Amino acid sequence: MTSVQFTLLTLDSEAVFSLKDGINFKKSPDDGKCYIIYKENGELKACKNQCKHQGGLFIKDIEDLDGRTVQCTKHYWKLNVSTMQYVNPPDSFTQDELDVVMTDEGGLQLVEVIVWDPWLADPQDPQELQEGEVTVTYLTHACMELQLGGKKMIFDPWLTGPAFARGWWLLHEPPADSMERLCMADLIYISHMHSDHLSYPTLKSLSATRPDVPIYVGDTSRPVFWMLEKRQVQLTNINVVPFGIWQNIDEHLRFMILKDEVHPELDTCIIVEYKGHMILNTVDCTRPNYGRLPHNVDLMMSDFAGGASGFPMTFSGGKYTESWKADFIKNERKKLMNYKTQLVKSLQPKIYCPFAGYFVEAHPSDRYIKETNTKNKAEELNALIKKSAPGITTWTPKPGAVLDLALALMSPSRKAITDPPSGTNIYKDSWDFDLYVDELNRAITAEIFKHKSWIQFYYIWAGFKNYNLVVRVIETDEDFIPIANGYNYLVDFMDLSFPTQRPTREHPYEEIKNRIGVMRHVVKNGLLWDDLYIGFQNRLSREPDVYHHR
Repeated sequence: MTSVQFTLLTLDSEAVFSLKDGINFKKSPDDGKCYIIYKENGELKACKNQCKHQGGLFIKDIEDLDGRTVQCTKHYWKLNVSTMQYVNPPDSFTQDELDVVMTDEGGLQLVEVIVWDPWLADPQDPQELQEGEVTVTYLTHACMELQLGGKKMIFDPWLTGPAFARGWWLLHEPPADSMERLCMADLIYISHMHSDHLSYPTLKSLSATRPDVPIYVGDTSRPVFWMLEKRQVQLTNINVVPFGIWQNIDEHLRFMILKDEVHPELDTCIIVEYKGHMILNTVDCTRPNYGRLPHNVDLMMSDFAGGASGFPMTFSGGKYTESWKADFIKNERKKLMNYKTQLVKSLQPKIYCPFAGYFVEAHPSDRYIKETNTKNKAEELNALIKKSAPGITTWTPKPGAVLDLALALMSPSRKAITDPPSGTNIYKDSWDFDLYVDELNRAITAEIFKHKSWIQFYYIWAGFKNYNLVVRVIETDEDFIPIANGYNYLVDFMDLSFPTQRPTREHPYEEIKNRIGVMRHVVKNGLLWDDLYIGFQNRLSREPDVYHHR
């Protein structure tokens, strides 16, 4: 794939001479974008003033005495510009450098070399669409059904049961025929392995009816379907496709999967093209395709809500008072709203739809999380977008609502969206709590947990070591009160030992209280601890209170 060079900033010789040792912020007079130039011993390094996490701007780090570190204004990530390594979170990312090209006159140019946007390979001119030819039906959460000519494509089907063990439940009631629609799909795209996108209860029902349905996933280093056999789901037509290459379905329909730069081992997003018309679904990606995405697509959809993390609701001690949590959550949700607004404004889709955020902590034992973990509202985000970019049509979806793309493109005044019939139940009012919680709790009495040796066996199997961290894990009841006969143990990840007391050396320490049923279910089935953490099934405290990427 060919690469292209872009000159982002030009400085004349006088401006180059005035660069001071250390960090320099320079703004382009052409577009107002800011860049960071680092000077040391006459050598220059440069990068965009843009954090790799969620695109926040850097400012000088007042705690940095060496004058080498900048701090993001969004989530306080720190970048050492002299090495282009992020120091917080440590051992994580490297900032992309810009080429510094000196001119004959003593000036300089900051040049970005990028791989050409892969969706421009084999470009297709848009053809006229007929009414009803391309429709998009919202089912629930991140699940959309696309009618594309004679093909039906479905995104991320989570239609039944909880996600993240028992922490997330569907907010919206899927249309009654949603499972039937899924079984009739011509192809299914699953963006990543998190259980609000890769729903095994849903796929178990699908596999019983149509095990050979074509399912497409990106070629992530952490396989999306790594638990397929253990979950006893018989799906026989899973296709792992490379990133950035068109996958042709028929003469008019093709799609391309892109990876996320911040979580390349996990997250993906998708571009679907039919007769030259593009639909962009960024799903949960933080920075897909290095932040380069197609402009002016016909329809863009993305997450919007926030709240998909245990932090800070599940943390205690130190600064984590209720008022601090409330202020933090309020600020984070506002930042996310502004970020999504600016992203949509910059990409200028014809239509934008916020989705992949309609979940609720519905189980009675998680009432505290439900009340604390407030989320953004799709209507409020769309109002911000309309104010910032009035030319963009916005859609706040309801289960069963249908967008006709041809009508939407003909004229904004046309009735392009069909809402569900009056009286349709939009929000779920009941969930099968007992069915799924009982299934998790059956792990409590599994034979392995009658023998304390499971602890050593499990952590050796997990393989995480050679890191100066000591963790105490405590099994608890529903209210996070330690159980009298539950396990309470230390793990020293420096040498993967299991001491009876904390080591005397200096070390980070974390105490994790886990609900016993979920903890043992995770261990017994070899699952990710996301079920505990993202599912709000534990409570944590740490010393020192510093996030580490590992």
